[in-house]
Amino acid sequence: MLRMTTPERKVKKQAMEFLKAMGAYWFYPVTGGYGKSGVPDIVGCWRGQFFGIECKAGRNKPTALQLKNLKEIQDAGGVALIVNEGNVKQLPEILEGIEKVPEDHWSNKIDTSDWEQLEFDFGEKDGR
Repeated sequence: MLRMTTPERKVKKQAMEFLKAMGAYWFYPVTGGYGKSGVPDIVGCWRGQFFGIECKAGRNKPTALQLKNLKEIQDAGGVALIVNEGNVKQLPEILEGIEKVPEDHWSNKIDTSDWEQLEFDFGEKDGR
């Protein structure tokens, strides 16, 4: 089966490659009927700042629901972006402009120093 690559998929791929190269935490949310509709194509965190990226191609514009979600991200203090094939190459520059949140900013920071000592049992040892 031949898999077609849509123009929007190409924009998502470029954005993902930039995020990987930068070392940002990101993922593609999959709602599968249980999540929230209109969530951006890519969500993540860079330098302690949450971001949502809506990817579009050609003359496609975000829907009203997508714009509502992007506004909610902005209103909550996150970074909301709309990228397309014309501006996706500016993504690293835009994200590099985000100032790093100081380490002591979070009073409830998780101590991960002993995580390498932890063992996680997912039921595989006893054949479950």
